[in-house]
Amino acid sequence: MNNTAIIIPARLGAKRFPNKPLAKINNLPMIIHVLNRAKESKVGKAFVATPDEEIYKTVVENGGQAILTGNNHLSGSDRVYEAYFKELKNDVDLIINLQGDMPNINPNCILKLEKFMRNNHCDIGTLASIIKNQEDFINPNVVKVSVDRELKKVDFVIANDFFRTKRDLNYENVYHHIGIYAFTSASLTKYVKLSRSKLEIKRNLEQMRAIENNLVIKVGLSDTSPLGVDTEKDLIKVTKEMN
Repeated sequence: MNNTAIIIPARLGAKRFPNKPLAKINNLPMIIHVLNRAKESKVGKAFVATPDEEIYKTVVENGGQAILTGNNHLSGSDRVYEAYFKELKNDVDLIINLQGDMPNINPNCILKLEKFMRNNHCDIGTLASIIKNQEDFINPNVVKVSVDRELKKVDFVIANDFFRTKRDLNYENVYHHIGIYAFTSASLTKYVKLSRSKLEIKRNLEQMRAIENNLVIKVGLSDTSPLGVDTEKDLIKVTKEMN
């Protein structure tokens, strides 16, 4: 079985930007933009996983598929797992967790990650892009990933660490991490059974749970760097770019 599903976790209760998934960009809710990019990748069926009836209704009204989940998940990947287990566990062997705050992600990035996962052996795959703005190295809203060597377009290499800020940072082989993860069904099942790790809590980065439990995460290079919307200022910026 070689079937892939994209699941986009979304909720209204984000502390930094409440109701973020329903924020309008060009008169369309942000979550619908993300869902459309997922569909355009054509790697498999795309779903939104949410505990909120308002998001569920918005997705369905816009021709999408949504799965209602519980409201007590500690990470997006935990929410993705519930949706997978409820609706898809017998149908897919690769699950892509696409963050719901990247409305301008290039569908080809999603396709590239899916191909990397099909052609390489690892537990989890993700993407990164070159950091062009030096201020991003110290911006805590820009998550960074470090790898052993310079990333090339065809590389899929093991991630050493993920962080927001770091003292005495060695700037070599540090990239902007893009919020997309591809799990094998086995690795997603293993991941959600693990307790939250110390660095996951300290850094507020769910991928540290995998790193600290020796799950192998590999990183591929993305040609583009989608804007993650964490604040209303980010929303203004991404709206201008998408216009």
